[in-house]
Order: sequence, then structure tokens, then C-alpha cells
Amino acid sequence: MTISSSLNAGVAGLQSNATRLASISDNIANSSTYGYKRVATDFQSMVISSAGGTYSAGGVRATAHRLIDERGPLVSTSNATDLAVRGRGMLPVAQASEVEVGNGSNQMFLTTTGSFRTDAEGYLRSQSGLVLLGWPALPDGSVPLYPRDTADGLEPIQINVNQFSGEPTTRIQLGINLPATETEPGAVGDIRETSVEYFDNLGTSENIAVTFTPTVPSGTASSNEWTMTLTDSAQPGVTIGEYTLTFDDTRTSGGTLASVATVGGVGGTYDPATGSFIVNVEGGPMEINIGQIGESDGLTQVSDDFAPVSIIKDGSPVGNMTSVEVDANGYVHAFFDTGITRTIYQVPLVDLPNPNGMVALDNQTYLPSPESGSYFLWDAGDGPTGDVVSFAREESATDVAGELTAMIQTQRAYSSNAKVIQTVDEMLQETTNIKR
Repeated sequence: MTISSSLNAGVAGLQSNATRLASISDNIANSSTYGYKRVATDFQSMVISSAGGTYSAGGVRATAHRLIDERGPLVSTSNATDLAVRGRGMLPVAQASEVEVGNGSNQMFLTTTGSFRTDAEGYLRSQSGLVLLGWPALPDGSVPLYPRDTADGLEPIQINVNQFSGEPTTRIQLGINLPATETEPGAVGDIRETSVEYFDNLGTSENIAVTFTPTVPSGTASSNEWTMTLTDSAQPGVTIGEYTLTFDDTRTSGGTLASVATVGGVGGTYDPATGSFIVNVEGGPMEINIGQIGESDGLTQVSDDFAPVSIIKDGSPVGNMTSVEVDANGYVHAFFDTGITRTIYQVPLVDLPNPNGMVALDNQTYLPSPESGSYFLWDAGDGPTGDVVSFAREESATDVAGELTAMIQTQRAYSSNAKVIQTVDEMLQETTNIKR
């Protein structure tokens, strides 16, 4: 019985070391595979209870498991949509074959890195057939609230490389100095004009003409008063706003706005808290900021110069998309040749209590399982997750030197177990020879 148990233990040793050699060979074979997670093999002894003073060898059993939470080093690349996760968390992806079917139900797989490029349909797809998933943003660039414990809100990220985009102008800030000498007694009272370009809802260039007419006093004191009139080139002959501007001439606040009054109800009421009023251009409401009362950041009246020193506006003309990048928080930004940037998607990072409990699949992808626990979709950099690194790939987690060392140990252990079987065979032969 003892001799046969030794034989069984030797066979178990051969099998266990063969399993370990298989995991080592897999690790070495994937030492240059981006995102590969190495396989570790552990040995557990098997003990058979002894009786009557005899001992029976139980042998050994090997268990292989993939260390999914172990990360490889990052290496830089030249592609903006080469992505890697630095820290905890994984990128959600889908199989391109499922996306092409278009049935709206894509199984979410997880990976820690990928080289994504736009395919013929604009999807961000890797060479191994993985499509990056994300939450779509609204037209204004904001990302609405999506459920975080399910992948139902995720969509395949699709980039329209031929997309045109423009932003209508909704706010103009005027920083203009008016000559104080024009409101003094006996002044000529020249009208001053300026024009501010804006972009309508279709990206067309229009203009708001701003006219300043001084009030020349008939007495001996300066009026410090101007009438500001605004007209829209998209509405010929229509005045969209008319205001009486009165400037302060005190020692402490000289040259700043003292009051703003609407003339004839044309235009919105001036708000002294914000320094703005609303006028209606052809495409909708437009906020005009002329500065707060007592402040010198908008319209002023000093000296004898008419100087449009600062005119700031939002909006942009229609432009072509030139590139796409993903920032550290997972937001996918589209860049246009007009200089504007628009957020089009957000890529969350998926975290699980036990990443090593996931099911490992081809192409360095993993599937949540009951052993891994329930997943949660985090904003990159929030909670326990790390951040997203673009222009980067994660290298294999394999340490070739360590694997070669383990291979030597495994080879020696395998040879030793083979020697045990050889020795048992010789002992059984001796037992057989007793009968001679």
C-alpha cells in the first residue's frame, strides 16, 4: 500500500508540474501581448489519514488562476485613442460582431487597455474586434445621469469624422471707453459706432451694430450721458435695444456706469447684479454684458478717446472635425479646425470587488461573474478607480526572468517526481524477484 501510494504521489507530482509548466509557457508566449495578465500556479498538498503506524502519500494538486488585478507597465504611443487604465478599474468594450448586428443589446466585456481606431462606420474599434463603449453626451457637451450598476446606458462610441459643428453666439461682453469730452458743454457730439460679429443657429456670420450718441448739455455742466442703440443685421431696420447710459463723475468712481435705463421698452431690462441685459436677435435671445454699476470692466467714460478695448463673445463658425482625444476623466473630446472642442462621450471605469474572480476570455477581455461580485461604473478618477491614459498601452504583466527561473524549478521538480516513479518501479521489481 505504501509503495503504491508513492507511485500515485509521483504521478500527481508530474501532473502538477506539467500544469505549472503550461502556465509558465503561456506567460512567456504572451510576454509581448499588451494587457496580458499572467497565470500563477499554486500547489496544495493532499493528505491521507494514516492508520496502524503506516503512512500513505497523498500527493499534490495544482491550481492555476489568472492575476487580473496585476498591472503591467505603461508604454507611450503616437495614437490618441490608444488607451490604458492607470490604477484600479477597467474599460468597457463590446464585440464588434455584436455591434454590427445592431440589435441594441451588446454584452459588456472588460479590458485594461486597447488600441482603438475608427473603422469604416466610425466606431472606435481595436484590431482584435473590440469596440469601446461610453455614455453619449448631450448636444451642449454635458453627460446626463446614467445608471451606474448596469451597462444599459452604454453605447458603442461612434465618431463621425466628416462631422461639421458650430456653436451659436449667446453672450457678448462689451469693454468700450467713450470720450468724456463729447458730453461737455459746446461739444460737437459725434456719434460713435462699432460692430460685433456673432454666429447664428446655422453658423452664419451676422453683426450687431452698436451706436453711441452723446447728450450735449445746454448748460454749463457735463451731462455724462449717452444713448446706446443696438441693431441686428439679420433684421434690417429693426432696433433690438436702446438704453440711456449715465456715467459717474465723482472722485472715487469717475468714469464708471452710474445707471442704465431702457428707452421706450426696447430691449430687456438691465440687471445691475450681473451687468447684463437680454436682446432678441433673429435666432433667439442674446445676453449683452456692459459691466456692473461702479465697475470699470465694461463700458467706461474717461478722457477723449473712443476705444473698444475688449469685446468678448462665445460661439464659433461651422468647422470640420480634425481629431478625437480621451482625457484622464474618460471624456471623449472632438476637436474642430475652428478651435472649438466638444465633449461627445464619457467612458466610465468599471470596478468589481474581486477582479480575479472574473471569467478570462480571448483578446485580454474579461466577463463579470458571481465570484467577481457586482460591478459599478465609476467616473474615471472618482472613488477607488484610477484614471484613463491616452497615447499609451499597458504592457504584459509577465516577468520573463521570473518565469525562466520558475521554469528551472519546475523542470527540476518534474525530474525528481519522475525519479520517484523510477525508484518505485525498481522496488516493485525487487518485490517480484523475491519469488524466484
